[in-house]
Amino acid sequence: MLETLGQRIARMRAALGWTQQEVADRLAISRVAVSHLEMGLSTPSERTVTLLAGLFKCEPAELVAGTSYPAAKAERLPPCACRYTEAEHQLALLERDASWIARAAGLPGLEGLCRELRDQWALRLERLARDTLDPRERELVERGRAILSGLGVR
Repeated sequence: MLETLGQRIARMRAALGWTQQEVADRLAISRVAVSHLEMGLSTPSERTVTLLAGLFKCEPAELVAGTSYPAAKAERLPPCACRYTEAEHQLALLERDASWIARAAGLPGLEGLCRELRDQWALRLERLARDTLDPRERELVERGRAILSGLGVR
């Protein structure tokens, strides 16, 4: 028996620990609309499937594969979806730079560069904190600040 797309959405949402309201906020739809999707009372548009795929970090075709999603609609899905938020992207970049700073901080002549890079990241994180409204995204910013404060740069 095929899993319904609604069941898959509910399962993936629960695996991330998200509420229906959190998914609704990210999709700019109502919580009731998410509930209807999960219960199979409505079929999501190609746009909604693409946005859901991005939230769940998969491609649209992956999200609907093996479900009861209509084949005619599945054929119109884009091949890929945006998967990462700005906060997730910036945190990944910070982790990369922090790794470099940790290795280079003690090397002669690189202290100034390490300090400059750390200061640039502090400004980026401040800007991101100011512009980020989502509580989960704010947690990422705080994790970034913790990474930055843990660097051994004087």
